[in-house]
Amino acid sequence: MKQSGLIILASQSRARRALLRGAGLEFETIAADLDEASIRSEAKKNGDTVSHTALSLAQEKARIVSSVHPDHYIIGADQILDLAGQLFEKPGNLDGARQQLLQLCGRTHRLHSAICVVKNNNILWSHVTHAHMTMRQFDADFLEDYLDAAGSEIFDCVGCYQLEGSGAHLFDDIDGDYFSILGLPLLALLSFLRTIDVIN
Repeated sequence: MKQSGLIILASQSRARRALLRGAGLEFETIAADLDEASIRSEAKKNGDTVSHTALSLAQEKARIVSSVHPDHYIIGADQILDLAGQLFEKPGNLDGARQQLLQLCGRTHRLHSAICVVKNNNILWSHVTHAHMTMRQFDADFLEDYLDAAGSEIFDCVGCYQLEGSGAHLFDDIDGDYFSILGLPLLALLSFLRTIDVIN
């Protein structure tokens, strides 16, 4: 694969970086300084859908980075977990992770994964995927063992699961794109980058 054009991932997500590296892309990583809570709050006031909110967050992240890095292709991404209308954010700590997993246990939630590409502050492309994920019924011992094994990395993951690792044991059923669940609709992104000749 050949690449032309400079790419920046507007995220510090370990999983997103790994996906892009695995696909052979050359890129920089610059996280956007963004008040996500205020955007979510405004979206709720406006009655925006969850998908629209996730896409707005992805686009704003990309635009912020694009404003100081012209002529680069900026990839923005965001995920929102929706459990029967309750929207989850990254737990941030062990207690938050435990509470999220207890709420998700034995239930089906919907994961909205949004992505966009921005250049010179113009949105060139955007895309949203959805996954329906049914978490199995597990007991307290399993939960504590999982939290110990997964470590602090899950504190920065909405839903506290890493499907590429021990998080696979949390689920009974998943209906959705694997890459999107990890944080990046990779196949759709690669397809777009080929249409604009950034990769061949």
